[in-house]
Amino acid sequence: MRKITLAAAMAAIVLPALVAAPDAAAQSSSKTENSTAVVKSFKKKKKETREERERREGIERGYATINERAARAHIGYMASDDLLGREAGQPGNLAAGRYIESFFIQQGLEPWDGGESYFQPFDAYRKERQKRARYQVHPDSIAILRQEVHQRIPMRNVMARIEGVNPDEYVVIGAHYDHLGVDPLLEGDQIYNGADDNASGVQAVLQIAKAFAESGVKPQRTIIFALWDGEEKGLLGSEHFMLAAPMRDKIKGYINFDMIGRNSDESNPETLTYFYTEAYPLFEQWLRNDIDERGLNLKPDYRAWDRPIGGGDNGSFAKRDVPVIWYHTQGHPDYHMPSDHADRINYGKMLDITRSAYLNLWQMADTPAYN
Repeated sequence: MRKITLAAAMAAIVLPALVAAPDAAAQSSSKTENSTAVVKSFKKKKKETREERERREGIERGYATINERAARAHIGYMASDDLLGREAGQPGNLAAGRYIESFFIQQGLEPWDGGESYFQPFDAYRKERQKRARYQVHPDSIAILRQEVHQRIPMRNVMARIEGVNPDEYVVIGAHYDHLGVDPLLEGDQIYNGADDNASGVQAVLQIAKAFAESGVKPQRTIIFALWDGEEKGLLGSEHFMLAAPMRDKIKGYINFDMIGRNSDESNPETLTYFYTEAYPLFEQWLRNDIDERGLNLKPDYRAWDRPIGGGDNGSFAKRDVPVIWYHTQGHPDYHMPSDHADRINYGKMLDITRSAYLNLWQMADTPAYN
């Protein structure tokens, strides 16, 4: 795979019938009524306030920034051999985190908690390797593990925010940025590049963060743009966030991306799976409306789920009854294989997913009640 440096990747994204009546009298009456309706409709459109117009134009401005060049740059870097598969705790993963931090700074976004750092560091523990135990991030579990022989991996989520009109309500949009690293015992390609899993999701969060920044419009709820660490080792980053983040009880919704760049059925490449919390049917209607109005080339399999706890970082939110939307394009032969490369991404579909999620996020941030 062609190697792409951090500087080159960052440079690539700095851009930038009226109905006839049965008789004459009725026809005349009908024309008058319909003419009045048309005038009223016209007047309604003309009554758009300056604030409403600026808001609409800002959202459109942000929408227009989502593009293939940026997608290729983000995925090209995140899935490059230079990052050695981005395994949690390893140098390639640290470089990926710095890339995300640099992007947030470039967009003028503030750190996720209003502090000084875009990182949320944490440690994951498990028993020594012969026990084949899962990593843990809960403080009670860690306290027990530290009393015996154990392993520890330092990790860090990378997050930024745009503060909303209402500082006491939050929505989160996220994707994991870690992957499987390197297997030195493999013959041939030893690097698990993880283009679809999950550089595709990372580019979506980054492009949407830029789109919101470029819009110049303040959302009603504060938005946190999150890239999780340690998903491949057990949803560790998102779980730690929901255990430790001070605003966790104020989160009103979460959008997740995990593998949004491939075709599970090559004969039907527009398909994707759209999971959402069953109690919120409006989540489905949002996507249906945007596909119709924007002409997005997507054919979703809508899957309402009482609690979408399986499959990815959405689980850390759903099990705490946070309403969830999860975009996913299902498995493929390169899943968790070294062959998950950037040149196999369906960029057109992935970009339309990103665009639809941008619009969904505006709805999630601004709609007073979802159900």
